[in-house]
Amino acid sequence: MAGSDANIVRTQVGRWNRGAVRRLVAVLQPMNKLYFRSEVRGLDNLPSGASLVVCNHSGGMVTPDPAVFAVDFYRRFGYQRPLYILAHDMLFHGPAGKWLPQLGIVQANPENAAAALAAGAVTLLYPGGDYDVYRPTLRENLISFAGRTGYVTAAVRAGVPIVPAVSIGGQETQLYLTRGVWLARALRLTGLERRLGRTDILPVSIGFPFGPSALLPVNMPLPTKIITEVLKPVDVIAEYGPDADPAVVDAHVRRVMQAALHRLARERRLPIVG
Repeated sequence: MAGSDANIVRTQVGRWNRGAVRRLVAVLQPMNKLYFRSEVRGLDNLPSGASLVVCNHSGGMVTPDPAVFAVDFYRRFGYQRPLYILAHDMLFHGPAGKWLPQLGIVQANPENAAAALAAGAVTLLYPGGDYDVYRPTLRENLISFAGRTGYVTAAVRAGVPIVPAVSIGGQETQLYLTRGVWLARALRLTGLERRLGRTDILPVSIGFPFGPSALLPVNMPLPTKIITEVLKPVDVIAEYGPDADPAVVDAHVRRVMQAALHRLARERRLPIVG
């Protein structure tokens, strides 16, 4: 990475603003607790120092997952402990790219991950990204990172544990029909989509109030009950060694997450109701 780019990364990670985060949490908390009836369980499983939290991702473009986790994180630990959230490049187009880092929301890339972990922060990542967040409703309880294992490498390089987490309910905010990989290719949008937002999908869903949507227009999420559970940390170096095979570690992490997600699904009585 060029020197100027490295400086940008350090500035982006270091711009976390306690006051801005506190104000946002005050706004988000009523929505989380009243609209989504959210719960975050197992926060005591987070180590006292830096850790890389990896979670499945749900809810399309207006995903509630990060807000649900962040609100309960700050309620539990206060505002002396920053939380960094590694987010999709699409969020950083335009003015938002300048103020999101104040909230601890930074671009998902190896440099930002390394900088956040080096700062001793809890760092939240959704490895499946856009592929996961738009998974079809019929596969809503399937853990899939689309073969992405970079998070394992990031944890090993930083010498921090991976903390698996699972979330259920977010994929009930609307009816997700397809990720639309075939549609993006058929319409020859893949190159354009990648240039605009580092993605090669064109998801199709049905929701309220616009009905059918192919990424746009953006429907309002239904008031589904969302539960996130933080699982026990995985000390990659202690369990697999410093030369751990990312594919092996990833398989273990996904297996643990899948078992937990199946358990949460069995506890769920009805869609949306929870």
